[in-house]
Amino acid sequence: MDVDEHGNKRVFQRLGASYDSGKQQKVCYHWRAGRCNKFPCPYLHRELPGPPPQQHHQVLTNGSSSKRPNQGVPDDRDRSFSGARRNPNFNPTWGRAYGGGAGNRAQGGGTGNRVFRKIEKLCNYWLQGNCSFGDKCKFLHSWSVGDCFSSLTQLEGHQKVVSGIALPSGSDKLYTGSKDETVRIWDCQSGQCTGVVNLGGEVGCMISEGPWLFVGIPNVVKAWNTQNNSELSLNGPVGQVYALVVGNDLLFAGVQDGAILIWKFNAVSNCFEPAASLPGHTLSVVTLVVGANRLYSGSIDHSIRVWNLENLQCLQTLTEHTEVVMSLLCWDQFLLSCSLDGTVKVWVAKEGGNLEVTYTHKEEQGVLNLCGMHDSEAKPVVLCSCNDNTVRVYDLPSFSERGKIFARAEIRAIQAGPGALFFTGDGTGLVRVWNWSTTTTEAAAPAPAPA
Repeated sequence: MDVDEHGNKRVFQRLGASYDSGKQQKVCYHWRAGRCNKFPCPYLHRELPGPPPQQHHQVLTNGSSSKRPNQGVPDDRDRSFSGARRNPNFNPTWGRAYGGGAGNRAQGGGTGNRVFRKIEKLCNYWLQGNCSFGDKCKFLHSWSVGDCFSSLTQLEGHQKVVSGIALPSGSDKLYTGSKDETVRIWDCQSGQCTGVVNLGGEVGCMISEGPWLFVGIPNVVKAWNTQNNSELSLNGPVGQVYALVVGNDLLFAGVQDGAILIWKFNAVSNCFEPAASLPGHTLSVVTLVVGANRLYSGSIDHSIRVWNLENLQCLQTLTEHTEVVMSLLCWDQFLLSCSLDGTVKVWVAKEGGNLEVTYTHKEEQGVLNLCGMHDSEAKPVVLCSCNDNTVRVYDLPSFSERGKIFARAEIRAIQAGPGALFFTGDGTGLVRVWNWSTTTTEAAAPAPAPA
């Protein structure tokens, strides 16, 4: 494939962090003054209730609390988000906040004993670089709120919405696809853009599986082996390819005409052979996910279809959403779905095997994308991108809010990365690199000795 060389001076830089048991139960003096620049700060960025009879707080304890190293890419290969049932006795209570939610996020600043609580909206003057209120501004001067993650850097180059982010196994490159008809290749050590592939069509989606990179564009799926640089074109789609997923050694593509096309890889001939086409949806298929020996497909026709991966038969059609089903996610034995109707629905299989809604989470805006991953302490979280240019970060299964990400335009692509990294791509073409943070990074300063 033809690659044009381009430069980019921004650099990935991993934040080293040490684990600690928690913050000091003391309000940060500098935060009260509106000028704390420590992240994470060992002191509280909120007022203590007074006088408290006894301080305690609960945390979400979902399964084992032990920390685990996470050196790989925790996407669909992360077991707790694969749909496999890890614990048959696991029965979480959905939607029950255990603390540590939105009300505990670090916000605002103040002077003296007066505390300013920030309005969760970006300051338009700050965006233009000329806000005169500084720390006293009641609007946000930050691309995120919450102390569980931080922005590391941004990757600039795409001219239109970023529609896919992928990290092939064994590669030290990050791939991003966009509706500007290009795929950009970034060096994960330097953060430099090392190449641009011009595809001649808008990128509708992009995934990686092993060393393979799959890119959906109008009327074709491009397949690149990043280890031997071989390139294949999979013909058959009619219109834009909006969704791709791999399961049971098959490649599935959700297409604009409502079909789901299937290819099987032939190792002898080193090619992908057409295997089947699944009819059923009446409008474009825009999301696919595989879990628990099932393929789940979401469509503009407001429905979700459940397919048996063995015989490729449709087992059930779910019609509880009233708008476009934008994204699907498997977590443990549950299926999560989001829609432009402003809901995230949690589905569970009943005794007969059919899925039913066990919980509905409501947003004020339409929900565009779901991405499941683990934070730095191996706790499961889900990132919900909404069409108000934000991403909400929630604990699972409580849906207690951990933080929020802001952007100039809708965030359409979210991808978990190696270690504690994750990536977002928005409608302006900007890719931002984020890092999950630990509780604190340094010991608290000792209190002064009494006079």
